[in-house]
Amino acid sequence: MEIIVTALGPDHVGLADPIIHHITLLGANISEIQMYDHDEEAVFAMLLRLQLEVESLEPLRTHLTEIGESKGLSVRVWSPDERKRSRLAICTTYRTEPALALLRAIRDGQVPADCAVMIGNRPACRGMAEQFGIPWHQIGDERGKADNDRMIEILDEYQVDYVVLARYMQVLPPASCWKYAGGRIINLHHGLLPGFPGIRPYHDAYQSRMLVYGATCHFIVPELDAGNQIIEQTSFSVPPGTSLESTIRLGQEDNEPRCLVEGVRRVAAKEVKLHFHRVVCS
Repeated sequence: MEIIVTALGPDHVGLADPIIHHITLLGANISEIQMYDHDEEAVFAMLLRLQLEVESLEPLRTHLTEIGESKGLSVRVWSPDERKRSRLAICTTYRTEPALALLRAIRDGQVPADCAVMIGNRPACRGMAEQFGIPWHQIGDERGKADNDRMIEILDEYQVDYVVLARYMQVLPPASCWKYAGGRIINLHHGLLPGFPGIRPYHDAYQSRMLVYGATCHFIVPELDAGNQIIEQTSFSVPPGTSLESTIRLGQEDNEPRCLVEGVRRVAAKEVKLHFHRVVCS
């Protein structure tokens, strides 16, 4: 069984050794290890990817959680092999089309996963969640500023495997990314990466007189550019002279949802995964 362990907390000596020692005593084979020491913020972060044959993850979770508590670390133990169907959290802001397309694809059996919860920093998609019978949690204040600690609490509560940012217009802090690191956060970007990053990719491509526009589904990696973590890209062409408004409408209503559905399908079907910050075939 492939298992991913993440640990995050205040930096001090002797943090990694107890976790690694416990895992190696069980006979685990460590295939990936990343450790970051943020001196300015005095924060320690670690990711371990390992192979270990166990009937249940609960004993390992219990022991590593106890080690984490003794060291002041937030520890999570997760495996993509723990259940047959992945549990998703779909996070939204304003746009409804990507989330709706994904929910329909799940309902119709195109994506082998279940939506466990929907989270929004704005209430725009609450009615959609109710329509599909999905629990809804709004974590944004009246200005839309998200409570990131509350988001993590919800993800843990619903035992989420993958976090899907379906045009979720908030930047996740590094701490959130580390807690769900290892290819567990999937983002939909409304432009072709790496050429058109930023918050206005349609406008930037239009200013560059592009006739081909697109969307990118990629894994989120803490503090790294998304360029090497691409899962899926879809594009569409427009005739010369097409207005920016028409181009954006085509992208938002058709291309972006299509990109997200295929990207999530590939991850849920275990066709791809993230390994050392690169997307590889499973």
